[in-house]
Amino acid sequence: MRTISPSFPLMALMGLFVAGLVISNIIAVKLVALGPFILPAAVVVFPITYIIGDVVTEVYGYAATRRMIWVGFLGNLFAVLAAWVGGLLPPAPFWTEQPAYQAILGFAPRLLFASFIAYLVGEFANAVVLARMKVRTRGRWMLPRFWISTVVGETLDSAVFLTLAFWGAIPPAVLAGLIPTHAGAKILYEILISPLSGALAVALKRMEGVDVFDEATRWNPFLVTEG
Repeated sequence: MRTISPSFPLMALMGLFVAGLVISNIIAVKLVALGPFILPAAVVVFPITYIIGDVVTEVYGYAATRRMIWVGFLGNLFAVLAAWVGGLLPPAPFWTEQPAYQAILGFAPRLLFASFIAYLVGEFANAVVLARMKVRTRGRWMLPRFWISTVVGETLDSAVFLTLAFWGAIPPAVLAGLIPTHAGAKILYEILISPLSGALAVALKRMEGVDVFDEATRWNPFLVTEG
């Protein structure tokens, strides 16, 4: 399979992907009311990572997306560790905002673990479904493929995160009701913006002269140096 060199557009997308993950973790501590629904503020940013994942998979292939997912994981881990170390450092005598710092950046270990696992499951599911469907459809029906992969990835992300984070803390019936609400908001967001992500994918294919079909790809999520 052809190896894709990291062009500027690809590096820019990866940079936005990592930034979106880090920002999502930070702003997720705020809960917002959107009509009758209570959702984390990250709902306005996190779906963008799936949109970027769709574009990268569609244009550059699963191998490029696999590397991006792991780069995002490491970037997010670094941000979390940096925030943790910052919280351990003794505050200046005149600085009284330590409780606020801990409230925003003091991630609970269980929530952090749930977030990391859900991220990996959801992003890889999204990429694999989209890449396989592209081969089966011979590249046709791009937007429907984006929608289907998004439904799979975002549903798994929400199901894994909410289950790992809140199992035993809230009744199972309430938890089961939260999953479709949590996933549905992100799926709707991505479907509404899909014409823009589709247009970006088409433009990148023309600009880069690249349109990868994952016909001989190895799907192992832990491979980062080969397709």
